[in-house]
Amino acid sequence: MKVLATVLIAAGISSLTSIAAPARAAEPESKSQITILYDAFGTDPSMTKDWGFSALVEVAGKRILFDTGNDADIFAANVKAKGVDLKALDFVVLSHRHSDHMAGLNYVLSVNPTVKIYAPKEGFGIYGSSLPSSFYRKDETLPPEMRYYGGEPPQTMKFGAAWRGAKFELIDKTTEIAPGITLIALVSDAPGTKELKELSLAVNTPEGMVLVVGCSHPGIDKIVEAAAAINAKIHIVAGGFHLVVASDEVVAKAVTALKDTFKVESIAPGHCTGEPTFAALKKAFGDRYLYAGLGTTLSLRANNGSDMRRGEGPALQQDDLTTYRRLAQREDPFGILRARSMRTKASQL
Repeated sequence: MKVLATVLIAAGISSLTSIAAPARAAEPESKSQITILYDAFGTDPSMTKDWGFSALVEVAGKRILFDTGNDADIFAANVKAKGVDLKALDFVVLSHRHSDHMAGLNYVLSVNPTVKIYAPKEGFGIYGSSLPSSFYRKDETLPPEMRYYGGEPPQTMKFGAAWRGAKFELIDKTTEIAPGITLIALVSDAPGTKELKELSLAVNTPEGMVLVVGCSHPGIDKIVEAAAAINAKIHIVAGGFHLVVASDEVVAKAVTALKDTFKVESIAPGHCTGEPTFAALKKAFGDRYLYAGLGTTLSLRANNGSDMRRGEGPALQQDDLTTYRRLAQREDPFGILRARSMRTKASQL
């Protein structure tokens, strides 16, 4: 009887405990998806198309804003249209210094001024930087008033960022910034953007490597190769491939590398990939070509969800071509001016 009483009492206590402290609700399953917030093609009527790139990457329990587009007002409107809460970001990645990838940062900081921002480290970069004062030659025969810092420079010279007070963490080499999340740091060797530093986001998931690229100035093949060194299984590559003015031969070489050399499972090109490259990739990848126009959400899980539409974007409009020319005149990021100059010289021979 004593044993039975003890059991009954224990059961009663257990019941009371369960009433006083209800079972904890299961944690919601974390999202694993990419949402395109900025690009020049798409079908979402609630969003504004413009040249540039931005994507919200929700993967591995993190919410990562990758690039911020070309115009802060358009970026803000697109973010609101998709109901994205910028206050809930874990961090921001700015792939490189071109304005069509970072102009929306002003709006991000107005909403979330303390968010961590990863950006490429450059000697006199727009994101801020520092150099040892030993970088410049000195002449001790000059009087103090003719010498930098009166002849007594600080050991380290610090240079300000365009966004005062922003919490930048500058990346100079490929770095794992969180478990399974790596920023691949490479340098462009292409005409027009030589020595341009660029970061790409590589996330190691159970499905394989998820790779998000901004403009691929160092070469999409080199970026994928660096990601494959971490995990040879490349699940998806999304973003701009920098082939918008490339010849058919160059496009074919890139497509072959992605499909046959690196055996990329799915491809989701956007931004500066280029219309002929969209067509070539779609032909090569078939059902594994994922439409990534403005407003599209791409599932990163195996057996991709029904929200992932497939196809090609609309043709470039005149405004897009004008934007290209403006960018080319400023820094020639696509090598347009150099190619034109070479053709002119050849015709004069």
